[in-house]
Amino acid sequence: MSDQVKMTPVDYSADRGVAENPVKVMDLSLRDGHQSLFATRGRTEDMIPVAEMMDEVGFWAIETWGGATFDTMHRFLNEDPWERLRTLKRYIKKTPFSMLLRAQNLVGYRNYADDLAYAFVDRAAENGMDIFRTFDALNDYRNFETVVKQIKKSGKHFQGCICYTLTEPRLGGEVYNLKYYTDKAKALESMGADSICVKDMAGLLAPYDAYPLIKALKATVSVPIHLHSHFTSGMSPMTHLKAIEAGVDIIDTCMTPYAYRTSHAALEPMVMSLLGTNRDTGFDIQKLAAINVVLEKEILPKYKHLLDDSKVSIIDINVLLHQTPGGMLSNLVNQLREMDALDKIDEVYKELPKVRKDLGQIPLVTPTSQIVGVQTVNNVLHDTPDERYKMITSQVKDLCYGLYGKTAVPIDAELQKKALKGYPRGEVPITCRPAEVLEPELDKAKAEIGSLAVDMDDLILYAQFPVTGRKFLEWKYGKVEAPAAVKAITMKEVKAKDEIIKKAKAGELIEAKPETPEKTENIRSFNVFVDNEFFSVEVDPTGEMQAVAAPMSQPRAVAAAAPVAAVAPVAAAAPAPTPVDGTVLLAPMPGMIVSYAKKDGDTVKKGDSIVVLEAMKMENSLTAPCDGTVQGIKFVSGDTVAKGAVLCSIV
Repeated sequence: MSDQVKMTPVDYSADRGVAENPVKVMDLSLRDGHQSLFATRGRTEDMIPVAEMMDEVGFWAIETWGGATFDTMHRFLNEDPWERLRTLKRYIKKTPFSMLLRAQNLVGYRNYADDLAYAFVDRAAENGMDIFRTFDALNDYRNFETVVKQIKKSGKHFQGCICYTLTEPRLGGEVYNLKYYTDKAKALESMGADSICVKDMAGLLAPYDAYPLIKALKATVSVPIHLHSHFTSGMSPMTHLKAIEAGVDIIDTCMTPYAYRTSHAALEPMVMSLLGTNRDTGFDIQKLAAINVVLEKEILPKYKHLLDDSKVSIIDINVLLHQTPGGMLSNLVNQLREMDALDKIDEVYKELPKVRKDLGQIPLVTPTSQIVGVQTVNNVLHDTPDERYKMITSQVKDLCYGLYGKTAVPIDAELQKKALKGYPRGEVPITCRPAEVLEPELDKAKAEIGSLAVDMDDLILYAQFPVTGRKFLEWKYGKVEAPAAVKAITMKEVKAKDEIIKKAKAGELIEAKPETPEKTENIRSFNVFVDNEFFSVEVDPTGEMQAVAAPMSQPRAVAAAAPVAAVAPVAAAAPAPTPVDGTVLLAPMPGMIVSYAKKDGDTVKKGDSIVVLEAMKMENSLTAPCDGTVQGIKFVSGDTVAKGAVLCSIV
């Protein structure tokens, strides 16, 4: 007889019956769950093992697409976003698919022209999308007009969102009060919304605000009300319960391994909390447990290197102070870390609400969270005592012009005037629907990408992401080999790495050290300065010695406080570097080259735009520091550059 006690699983379905008004549930694990916890890096191959199991649960819908997935898949995973949709549809045959659509932003970071918006929705529907959860970062529903027409034409479900935000600690005040939200709900219903979602992207909705809010919405409109509330502040499970008491129709949750922290409340505790009540979900807890085993044991280990293990707590109460969604927070921290400025994070938190107020008290959700967040970082790092907003991003300028829509309160007049000085479209903001001033984009994109885009899906991807999209299409069709960084990690590799770490912690991993060579007569000493710290370094070149001539003149550096080295002593075997004259333009932050507005030999005036640098998906136009001629451009569109990289010189 076995020493182990055999446990008989509890049958939670016994005498359970059917609830009078079961709350419906949408699962977010395959989209917002991994977007929130590990930077949207979940791969299609790691969704397939649970796809059929999830199809049997009885979800109202499963969120599979949209948001950051489209961008991340082609940029970092070498996956075709359209193919994920088609693949998952082969495994999940009964449960409707839902996507997050950023209205006229589609799945990008700016408003796109109407022709591209129509084409995107049409192709998403054809590829398998059923429910289009549509939101606008400013709650400006003029940005819904084009996509809603196509959603309805395609015969799909239009879910209109109200982005939830606050200017006070709790619901109320002059801007974001109960009337604001009920008015928005009426506007959505009049547009033909099949359901309405309260989108609480930062977990700001308190339980005792949720109750009156849901009650008011249910009394105002007749369509189902859906609640989406992130866990970040720790309030969402309580908020869910009060919303359910108030009559909410649908809630969003994640499977436990993909829940909590900046993600969402877990499904399983909610299922058990409602067991036997008139809102019982009816879900089989045994089926959910089986899915969790696969996620926990077979999938999540591949992504644990992306999880933020710097905090013990799963709750970030600071979100109630700065209101920044979790994904944006992690981006800000990573950007500051890459710039060796992580010590400025507290200054960023203090500056962020000031920038948000200056920009019209806009809700913080993609892309406005990025717009406010990146501009805040720019202010903290580049502003001087006598000048604020010294480096204004292209997206802030677009916002000030009106290309994103109408803000809840007016943008600060002084900032708006400064941002629009020399703005290419004009210095007077528009008041019309933003897309009305945008030229059609598809024909232009087709002319640019040519035969590399073999169908409409390729063309739409390129049109939204021209730099990274071109690079992906080159990988997809074998024009360029995809780098190792975008390839998947296998469980075998994970286990091998874990074994090495285990041995290292046990002191069993001892690497053989090479014998220290004798110093030769060629040894030279160098003074090295790194961030104002001084190091004395001895270098003993191997191989044939080469003379290195110092340049006759030392260039001046701008846009970053870092001198250009006259020689490269640690690479003594390499050819002597070409001297750089004049004033150099340095990358003020790590990022990706979007485009150069000038080329070698062009004459420029001080203040002329030279290069557009993307950082945290926002664009910064770097300008000429002086009059002169452009020389020494070494980078091309799509190149990644480090902080301090020489982008060109002006002579």
